[in-house]
Parts: sequence; structure tokens; C-alpha cells
Amino acid sequence: MTIKNKVVIITGASSGIGEATAKLLAQNGAKVVLGARREDRLKALSDEIGDNASYRVTDVTKYDDVKALIQLAQEQYGKIDVLYNNAGVMPQGFLREVNLAGSQRMLDINIMGVLHGITAVLPAMEAQKDGLIITTDSVAGHVVYPASAVYNGTKFAVRAIMEGLRQEEKKFGIRSTIISPGAVATELINSVDNKAIEDAIRGLFDKENKDSMDSLSASDVANAVLYAIDQPKHVSVSEVLIRPTGQEV
Repeated sequence: MTIKNKVVIITGASSGIGEATAKLLAQNGAKVVLGARREDRLKALSDEIGDNASYRVTDVTKYDDVKALIQLAQEQYGKIDVLYNNAGVMPQGFLREVNLAGSQRMLDINIMGVLHGITAVLPAMEAQKDGLIITTDSVAGHVVYPASAVYNGTKFAVRAIMEGLRQEEKKFGIRSTIISPGAVATELINSVDNKAIEDAIRGLFDKENKDSMDSLSASDVANAVLYAIDQPKHVSVSEVLIRPTGQEV
């Protein structure tokens, strides 16, 4: 593996996909720098991982927070191999009943949070002439479905931004990857903010059959992230689209 001693920054690291990815990468010898808003969760995760982890409380909607997280990695390790933009929320609802405040928050986290990460890390990666930027996208960035148009829009935007990043930064040896999961059983469901839709989604995850093919685990997605990172520099994995076997769309 080419993971050992790589420095990987992960946002949205306090739970779900971010937490699972941090653990998996650290187990394979990476140095992980963790960012999220919940300090208690970050500290617990960092303590569990041990010497290969550090953290800083980070709100991705605030550029200065993200920049400080990038600087922490540079100061500790002198390089940044990977930035994983993982923070996100998923409010759902029909356009006729859209919560504008919730939609604005989603735009700020899902789109501006990604742009903050890219903008903050590019100077270091361009100077290195090397680096990988990964962003958690979604199947929702590939197909549109009712009651999710705004969320779909944020994830389609991420696809466009990350493809633009690939085209613009390849001359510096910087690669870009989107990881597009389908239904994943994580705390993201808590951000749905629509009881009927939330109950329907939870129905996929709460089945007695633990081998259900209706949802992925956070570890399933972490394995996809590991795969993208564990490639030689001349290989750019632009996209990993990963669905539960039982998912229809």
C-alpha cells in the first residue's frame, strides 16, 4: 500500500464516513488531521487512534477555520498529501415547502465548505506539485428525485467543481476524486429535517436483517476512499460511485 505516512486531512471527521475513514487510514499507517465542530467527539476519536491523529475544531462554513486546519497539518508534518472534504448535510423537502434557511445552510456546508477546503489547500499542494483532493458527493449528484432538488443541486455542483479542479490543477500533479455513495447508515439522516422523509429513510436502516442490501455502512465508503488514495501518482480515480445492492436509483 502507498498509504503509510501519508498526511490526510478529513473534515466532517467526528462521526459516520469521516470517522470510519480516519480509523481505516490510521490503521494503514496514515497521519490523520481531523476537523469537525464537535470537540468532544474529535478528542475521543483522536485519543482512540493515538499518535497518528491530531484535530482542530472546524466549521467548514468559516474559511478561517478551514485554513487553520490546513496550517495545523503543515506545521505538524510539513506536507499535505490528501484533503478529504467530507462534511455535509442533507435537508429534504419539496420545493413548494422548502425551508430557505435550511437550504442556505446546505449551500454553505455542501458547496462553500468544499470551496473553502480547495482554496485553503491548493497553495501547499501546488508548491509540492503533488496532492489529492477528495470530496464526498452522492448518488444524488448523478440523479434527481422528488423532495431532494436542492440537495441534488448541491451535489451536482460538487461534481462540476471537482471536474474543474481536475482540469485546472493537473499541471501541478494535483488529482481530484469524488466519492458518490448511495444510502449510507450514518448520522447524516439527522439533518433531513422532514419527519415523513426521515422515517422512510430510517426504514432502510433499521431492518432486523443485519445483512440487508438496502444500505451501506460508513466502513464501506471508507474502503472506497482508501482505494482512491492507494493509487500511484500517475493514476487519477476521478469518481467512485457506490450503491447498496438493493438500491433502485
